[in-house]
Amino acid sequence: MTSSRATLIEVARHAGVSLASTSRALHGTGASPAMVERVRAAAEELGYSPDVTGRSLRMKKTFQVAFAVADIGNPVYVEMLTAIHEVLSPHGYRVVVMTTGDTAGAATDLVRSLGSGFVDALVISPLRADDALADEIRRAPVPVVVVGRSLDDGAIDSVSTDSADGIGQAVDHLVRSGRRRIGFLNGPLDTTPGRARQRGFDAAARANGFPAERTTVEVADDFTVAAGLRAARALLAPAADGSRLDAVVAANDLLAIGAVRAAREAGLTVPGDVAVTGMDDTELGRVYEPSLTSVSLGSSERGAAAARAVLARLEDGEAPAQHVVIGPRLLVRESTAAEGSSR
Repeated sequence: MTSSRATLIEVARHAGVSLASTSRALHGTGASPAMVERVRAAAEELGYSPDVTGRSLRMKKTFQVAFAVADIGNPVYVEMLTAIHEVLSPHGYRVVVMTTGDTAGAATDLVRSLGSGFVDALVISPLRADDALADEIRRAPVPVVVVGRSLDDGAIDSVSTDSADGIGQAVDHLVRSGRRRIGFLNGPLDTTPGRARQRGFDAAARANGFPAERTTVEVADDFTVAAGLRAARALLAPAADGSRLDAVVAANDLLAIGAVRAAREAGLTVPGDVAVTGMDDTELGRVYEPSLTSVSLGSSERGAAAARAVLARLEDGEAPAQHVVIGPRLLVRESTAAEGSSR
């Protein structure tokens, strides 16, 4: 292999197929799986890399899709990003990661900036959403897919999940495990997930016949471990009669880890004295000690569905909006093992 960059013509010759077939195979359009495998093997052997700049100029496209989230440090978004990349990469698209912060205004500003043409499409997962954001998405010059609740009466492509139902699954599991004083550690109530998960907890408490004095709610100022630790200290403090909660349902895995740490600070064992559940089923929660019982909201599935919606919208900008719903699923691990609970 020479030190100069291989050309598309050389890849086509090496694979023994036409130039047009080689191009289609590398871009993931109109080629059989066998053809794609054959051409990509030849490209890898020759060290071929596409001239993205030239292709972009010819087609007046950037071949870039932005993925915008409030906090890229949250592991749930990393799993989404991986899935988005896996779907879009075979079609020749790169994924550009952007952060919006936690305000609807910042997300609105980002969508408004799409007119500068730096990406061909946007996947956005806003923590807070309002009418102004929906208006900007509707006017956006490129496709926008929202990961979260459907906006604009369903006219905008979206991928969502029923996190309220997921919280209900966690509460029901704790009740079946013998827990009787269950607290809820939520994130900010002015966020989309905060509101949905509060509804889920309230509904589950009513369904299980819990009176108000047997349910306690503490709202953290963010969906982070540090915020969860601060709020869980108050949640796990003994009541006036000396009793404590025997379970905590947390609105995500990061808050749940904060709750486990607060329990340890208070001299409590998990799950012996207090069981803890999370939400999002992140890799961090799976490897934490104890491993977290968590509600999966299908992070990878949502990311892949959003990427497929982007491709469909790029193919047909006039097609009806897609609304994909991924169901939640409880995964039981060490943090809620029933053994050791005396209640």
